[in-house]
Amino acid sequence: MGRTPKLVRRALLPAALALLGVLAALLLRGWAGQQAHQRELFAMDTFMTLTAWGPQGQEALDAAVEELRRLDALLSTGSAASEVSRLSREGGGPVSEDTAALLAASLEAYRATEGVFDPTIYPLMELWGFPDKDYRVPAAAEIAAVLPLVDASRIRLEDGRAALGPGQKLDFGGIAKGYAAARVIEILRAHGVTSAMVSLGGNIQTLGRKPDGSPWRIGIQDPEAPQGAALAAVEACDLAVVTSGGYQRYFEADGQRYVHILDPRTGSPAESDLLSATVVSADGTLADALSTALYIQGREGAEALWRASGGSFDMVLVSEAGEVLVTEGLRHSFQWERPAVLLTLAGGRGTLP
Repeated sequence: MGRTPKLVRRALLPAALALLGVLAALLLRGWAGQQAHQRELFAMDTFMTLTAWGPQGQEALDAAVEELRRLDALLSTGSAASEVSRLSREGGGPVSEDTAALLAASLEAYRATEGVFDPTIYPLMELWGFPDKDYRVPAAAEIAAVLPLVDASRIRLEDGRAALGPGQKLDFGGIAKGYAAARVIEILRAHGVTSAMVSLGGNIQTLGRKPDGSPWRIGIQDPEAPQGAALAAVEACDLAVVTSGGYQRYFEADGQRYVHILDPRTGSPAESDLLSATVVSADGTLADALSTALYIQGREGAEALWRASGGSFDMVLVSEAGEVLVTEGLRHSFQWERPAVLLTLAGGRGTLP
């Protein structure tokens, strides 16, 4: 029998959202003459803030909000009417263009991370009680019985149809917000917006530069400090900055903390030597998936994955030992008051002043 924990919920929004709120307020005052527009909403189980500048900004944001609500309805695991729920319930069937794109991106991330990112994780999420927040610690035998269902290699996607293995269920929670943020950027750009920032929880994506021509400065949450306290910042233009960490959502039982990020290799919450992993990339969808995988893999695994990718993305890792590790592509855009460890593709390490 699994143990029923004493529930401890930490109502944390990812730090980037809080930082964005402060930044947006300042920007709206400072650039009032440049037609700033902002929309806020709750979707995909998180708070979102969209800010755009320019004469078409409001119209563009209205279209972006409509798209976010559409994607939320399409991809929600909590709605029986969603396409994702239908696929899980029926074991497959025809898929929309968005779901097909997310499945393809998820399978790409699955292969790139050697299964550490897996979109069929949902049976384990249910077992631990994360979807409905009815948290519990399942017995080892329960985990062993469900674990074989988590295997994205059994998914088939062809000619607008998807097929899952028997008993499998989809969960795009580790990638959907990245995809949605990228769609918002596409919509804003199509409306002629050239300067914008969107925050979907801990998923930040930027369009162009700030209206004054300078790069956006995105704060990275200090995982050991109160919400909104920045550990460092990254300058970004036309980039996504996505952070994952166990500090964002967890429960406690018998004095032990269980984070909401599950390791598909063990069926249990990730036991990582990282406090957080931040990915910086032009591909917001992949950045979302990778930030989850890097956190699960821990410091050594994250470094190995980054080097194996040939530096196709950049990252900032915060370790339990208190170290901050930064990849060489961020050498000139990372801002911190103390020295950080600089990681190079050649395998060397240096100090970033």
